[in-house]
Amino acid sequence: MKVTIADLKRGDKALIKDITTDGIPLKLLEMGCLPGNEVQMLQTAPFKCPMYLNINGSHLAIRKETAAQIEVQIL
Repeated sequence: MKVTIADLKRGDKALIKDITTDGIPLKLLEMGCLPGNEVQMLQTAPFKCPMYLNINGSHLAIRKETAAQIEVQIL
C-alpha cells in the first residue's frame, strides 16, 4: 500500500521515498521536498487542507492534493 504525506497524522514523522514531479510545484522541490529528506506533520486545517509540515527545518503549507503525490515511509 502506498503511503503519502496526505495519510500522516499530527506529529507523525516520515522519510520521503518518491515524488510525482509532474504535479509538484518547483518551489517545494527547491525548499527540500526531495527523496531522502525527513518530513513531520505539524498541523492540519479543517478538512485536512492545507497541511502544515516541517521538512528539514522549513515550515511549509501544502494542499492535500499535492501531499497525496509525495510517497513516504513512516518512521
